[in-house]
Amino acid sequence: MALILQIETATDICSVSISNNGTTMVVETNDGVKNHSSVLMPLIDSCIKSSGVSLHDLDAVAVSKGPGSFTGLRIGIATAKGICFAIDKPLIAINTLQSMANLFNHQNNLQGTLFCPMIDARRKEVYTAIFDQHLDEILETNALVLNEDSFHEWTANKSIAFFGDGACKCENIIKKSDKNLFFNDFRVSAEGMNTLCSDRFTQNRFESLSYFEPLYLKDFYTPTKRA
Repeated sequence: MALILQIETATDICSVSISNNGTTMVVETNDGVKNHSSVLMPLIDSCIKSSGVSLHDLDAVAVSKGPGSFTGLRIGIATAKGICFAIDKPLIAINTLQSMANLFNHQNNLQGTLFCPMIDARRKEVYTAIFDQHLDEILETNALVLNEDSFHEWTANKSIAFFGDGACKCENIIKKSDKNLFFNDFRVSAEGMNTLCSDRFTQNRFESLSYFEPLYLKDFYTPTKRA
């Protein structure tokens, strides 16, 4: 049995959950305040109190590793590492898009459909990947500039479910098709990591606290002030 604290800060939604052997014990979410640094620790504290466990009862800490918001990822990963150091427990990192696909798969019964989670990366760009129903990545995680032919090769034989905060943008750009399914009410949550974390814990697939870095995909850009 694995008791795991799960932290999700890769998007505008800040979410924390505790899972026991892949099943949610408690989850707390804040999508009203965009400053994750101010809400993350109170969410963790609330989960700990609601679950009736202590930090030292945990078997591991899991974090959404990206892609996503540069600032959000740094906050989430720094917090997860800090807790791991403090309680001497291992760190698990989960691809944000795979976590989204896992949660979507549990919320919807869509046989034979591919899953395409999307995170808005500004302008016409999204962070995305395509997963089958076994959550195997058949289009690797990438930063994609959308055009009308995006995903055309994938819809030749199967339907694709698009979800996440980048899906609305995609719907307005790519060619219309009855095989393009859009789910605009999907919300990112730390619960998406449940079974993925449990599997990694069983397999002893842990990250180095010293060297693990977020999956940014793109270089951080700082505007240059003109003289």
